[in-house]
Amino acid sequence: MTKFDYPNLGETVFRRKLDCGLTVEVVKKPGFTRKLAYFVTDFGSIHTDFELEGTQYHVPAGVAHYLEHKLFELPGRDVSAEFAALGANVNAFTSYDMTAYYFSCTENFDESLALLLEFVSTPWFPEESVIREQGIIDQEIGMYLDTPESRVFDRLMEAMYRKHPIRVPILGTKDSIRKITPDILELCHRAFYSPGNMILCVVGDVDPDSVAATAEKILGTDPRPVGQKLRDWQEEMTCPEAFTQQQMEVAMPTFQLGFKCEPGGKGEDAIRREVVGDLAAEALFGESSALYLELYEQGLIDPSFGGGFETVDGCAMLTCGGDSDDPQAVADAMLEGVKRLLAEGISENEFVRMKRSALGRRIRDLDSFDSTCFRVCAYHFSDFDYFRFPAVYADVKAEEILEFLTQVVTPQRRALSVITPL
Repeated sequence: MTKFDYPNLGETVFRRKLDCGLTVEVVKKPGFTRKLAYFVTDFGSIHTDFELEGTQYHVPAGVAHYLEHKLFELPGRDVSAEFAALGANVNAFTSYDMTAYYFSCTENFDESLALLLEFVSTPWFPEESVIREQGIIDQEIGMYLDTPESRVFDRLMEAMYRKHPIRVPILGTKDSIRKITPDILELCHRAFYSPGNMILCVVGDVDPDSVAATAEKILGTDPRPVGQKLRDWQEEMTCPEAFTQQQMEVAMPTFQLGFKCEPGGKGEDAIRREVVGDLAAEALFGESSALYLELYEQGLIDPSFGGGFETVDGCAMLTCGGDSDDPQAVADAMLEGVKRLLAEGISENEFVRMKRSALGRRIRDLDSFDSTCFRVCAYHFSDFDYFRFPAVYADVKAEEILEFLTQVVTPQRRALSVITPL
């Protein structure tokens, strides 16, 4: 393992790419009893088209989440019970562009790590079990469709995007999950659960060389083929729909407002754009902004209001939302607020304060093992060393924030999703 020190953050990280292709990162935390391990694949719900060993495939929506469910099953074994017997808590999640399996513990770390690597890397999909899982996920989709916070965001994505698969919920649809077969699960596991498409990140007081040795023991040393994602997602920066509305059982209207942004790509340029987007959101509608205070005093927003800049493989957006009796007035106020902000500019003192505040939040997040693991993995797939973020913040200029807002916060790029009471 190669040691990297980040004295400005007080962090020490050990990295190594194993012969099998797996990247291993250990964030050393001397003296802490808690240990956390993330085993993550660069495969999420949007990756439904890919090429593997010369053949192109299209798989149904929801297959990444379905695969997450099924990998917890091993023949004649209860994976969750085995973790519990070791005193470890295990869980997993699927996002639009990655799937993560993780556990935390204070004891039996080596045994728990071996179990994590074993069950995630072992495909076992008997047909009867796969069919039974359809009913479980069908119920999960039904609960999801009854959740206003989920529906308002999903409908916003449908309004903002024409082609990008972010239009489809992470769980898939009731129709799409019925097309998922054991062969499809095995294919996707072979394509994207190859070590060369994954990262193992551990945070805690552990021996980095021992972590790498365990990974090599379980996964072997031979590299394997990796599926190449096909991304025919080119989007115009206008939204196909400006407004979408649905009625549900809510006490008052809830909304999500989005402005479409160019996708960020990879590497330092992508991270710089993310930092610019975060600061732009803070300048326009952050809690200390003039617009936020104005909308709050007018009763158009309440403490539920919030937002920021979001990126997903192949797309990016500036979003905000919450509860409001007049979501359209909030949406219109955003455009007026940008005009005022561009006319007045951002003072040097205000810009320095914003950067320090945002940078401070990121540094404080390093105290969270979960946040650190998640960000290390996500940024790894964006080809960026996450612990270099202070340098990006230091280099960003106020002019970039204003240029971003000028380009993005326009009527053509705007879409509004509203859920109103029945």
